[in-house]
Amino acid sequence: MPPVTPYVPQRITVHLGSPSSNAANVTVSFSDYVKNVASSEIYPTWDESALRANILAIVSFALNRIYTEFYRSRGYDFDITNSTAFDQAFVNGRSYFENISRLVDELFNDYLRRPGFVEPLAAKFCNGTTVTCEGLSQWGSQNLAQQGYSSDQILRSYYGNVETVVNAPIRGITSSYPGTPLRRGSTGPDVVAIQVSLNRIAQNYPAIPKIPAVDGIFGSRTEATVRAFQQIFGLGADGIVGPATWYEIVRLYTGVNALSELRSQGQRFYANSWSPPNGLEVGDTGEKVRLLQYMLSVLSSFIPSIPPVSVDGIFGNATRSAVLAAQRRFGLPETGTVGAQTWNEIYDQFSGIENTALRSQEQFPNSNNRNGNNNYTRTTTMPQFPGRSLSTGSQDPVRQEVVR
Repeated sequence: MPPVTPYVPQRITVHLGSPSSNAANVTVSFSDYVKNVASSEIYPTWDESALRANILAIVSFALNRIYTEFYRSRGYDFDITNSTAFDQAFVNGRSYFENISRLVDELFNDYLRRPGFVEPLAAKFCNGTTVTCEGLSQWGSQNLAQQGYSSDQILRSYYGNVETVVNAPIRGITSSYPGTPLRRGSTGPDVVAIQVSLNRIAQNYPAIPKIPAVDGIFGSRTEATVRAFQQIFGLGADGIVGPATWYEIVRLYTGVNALSELRSQGQRFYANSWSPPNGLEVGDTGEKVRLLQYMLSVLSSFIPSIPPVSVDGIFGNATRSAVLAAQRRFGLPETGTVGAQTWNEIYDQFSGIENTALRSQEQFPNSNNRNGNNNYTRTTTMPQFPGRSLSTGSQDPVRQEVVR
């Protein structure tokens, strides 16, 4: 359950060695960190488009480590290492090249992401000569720049369909842990985060019972799921979400969604709000439409009379046909529009299926689609929930400008 909206930290703590080594930590400003890594990883004589592409990859990789709390969720007291076996080169105390420093000042709060995903891209890279990898080739990027490629073209050559977010918010690093344990009787967005994350983890670990209602109320069902999770992962099974349990959930949630991998399943923008809408009809767009389509796509996998529908957030004729079929199937007035009565019935039916069918191991359609689209195909397995986790202070995503 990483934070909902990515941000650029004011400072970053770097471990000067491999993760488990007995090495020192240093804390520097994030922009200085990027200048250091870029001056250590690439050559200032390269074409500017290659330099820009590499700097954006460096920024995105570091932000992904922070966003997913990759090391801190494992009990470490740092955000990233300087070991190139795990992370990026960082030479404590080194000087920076002038042109690289200038570009970093422009780019340090920009990052890459897959369209529709929240988390910064885990933009892995290697030199492309002595070491090759799935991500960006540093020397290859310079070769493309010499052929006239722009930085955007270079990045898409290696990472596929990516976009650049500019002017991401800057703030101090804050822990996702709410500060006090969550237990029976707790309420609020932190409980929602736990419920959403545990339900997603339960898809990969069927022995964990799913929480039937993601309602932000820490009741007996949530407590039972927390206990089961704690038992499976060797934690004290007290049903209370303290720091150890919270960060084990963070670690597993990041792992099952591959958020720290280049081929991430992705964390999406849409909030987990299941309250009935005022009314939905043809022409409407947005989060509520997407949630409706997701529920209908699940139902269509188990009820043949309900046609499958794409989860695209646009209430078109295909969505109306699916709504009509659901209304017919559940004995509701066949209006093709969705008010509280239709929404609640669809949700009740969906929730019942979700609570039972998702207890088995699943494969998700298109989870490795390199084009990043979200076109769900008809399948006997459940499509992945296009939701996001919530943490303290969660709100609508900041309006960040996507320019490329």
